[in-house]
Amino acid sequence: MIIDSEPIVLGIETSCDETGVGIVRGTTLLGESIASSVEQHSRFGGVVPEVASRAHLEAMTPTVERALRGAGLTLADVDAFAVTAGPGLPGALMVGVAAAKAYALSLGRPLYGVHHLAAHVAVDQLEHGRLPKPCVALLVSGGHSSLLLVPDVATDVRSLGATVDDAAGEAFDKVARVLDLGFPGGPLIDRAAREGDPAAITFPRGKYADGTYDFSFSGLKTAVARWVEARERAGEPVPVADVAASFQEAVVDVLTHKAIKVCRDNGVRDLVIGGGVAANSRLRALAQERCDAAGVRLRIPRPKLCTDNGAMVAALGAELVGAGLAPSALDLPADSSLPIETVSL
Repeated sequence: MIIDSEPIVLGIETSCDETGVGIVRGTTLLGESIASSVEQHSRFGGVVPEVASRAHLEAMTPTVERALRGAGLTLADVDAFAVTAGPGLPGALMVGVAAAKAYALSLGRPLYGVHHLAAHVAVDQLEHGRLPKPCVALLVSGGHSSLLLVPDVATDVRSLGATVDDAAGEAFDKVARVLDLGFPGGPLIDRAAREGDPAAITFPRGKYADGTYDFSFSGLKTAVARWVEARERAGEPVPVADVAASFQEAVVDVLTHKAIKVCRDNGVRDLVIGGGVAANSRLRALAQERCDAAGVRLRIPRPKLCTDNGAMVAALGAELVGAGLAPSALDLPADSSLPIETVSL
């Protein structure tokens, strides 16, 4: 039974290729641990769902134990459990949900199934304190490019714009493959772009001025591939750094332009950026520049909290407990297409 006003919440994240466990009290991160299977996927050039699920199974118990040791706690100290219930890879989600159910049932603790994207918003509180109400969130990852209006991260998250084809992170991975940089593409392109000219090549900005808040990066990805192919057919060297910088500039230009537009259109003065691509150095710099010009306050967690992790799930779980919301039932499903409006199940 939870009696502390700021209970200890253990969060489990297994939506893709990271087995993440975080332990939070209120807005304080007590401990965390992450086991990544990215090396197992790298030779395939992308995440293989079956490999990810198996890796989660193998990593779950050791990752929970490491997080508890880091926090100086035992399972008996945990007041509630939270787990990503969706969206994500179905098999990967089921591993996390099953583990969280087992811990909650065996210890007699409440369980909260939460939305992956809402957790990416909530994690900012571990670095910058309570979220302003309302705020706008730009979430950018391998599977999502989303713009959200967040009146209250525990109860009211609204989708204003989303990916219509390739997400930004997916485009980074595919362009990195075209440039033979490796996988995952985000950090590799970021690194290569530092030596390149972002104005060297003018790549298209999909949906830049179409009046919507949606994103499309499929055309940009294709434009980069065709540009590289044309150089190779002509027997000319491909300026990898310039291509990386120009591609990256096109992506972050669209992301930040639309994020500022959402803030202005909705009269919101606070922008939160999260998701794995939020670790990108150019995105962080351009977002700060444009927020300063627009009078918008910018919040971006440190890179380690931007990528998938258990701390973000625990942070949202702590919000749900603090709001007095009922826990999930123990027949909680894993929902790979969970809508963002369903912050918790």
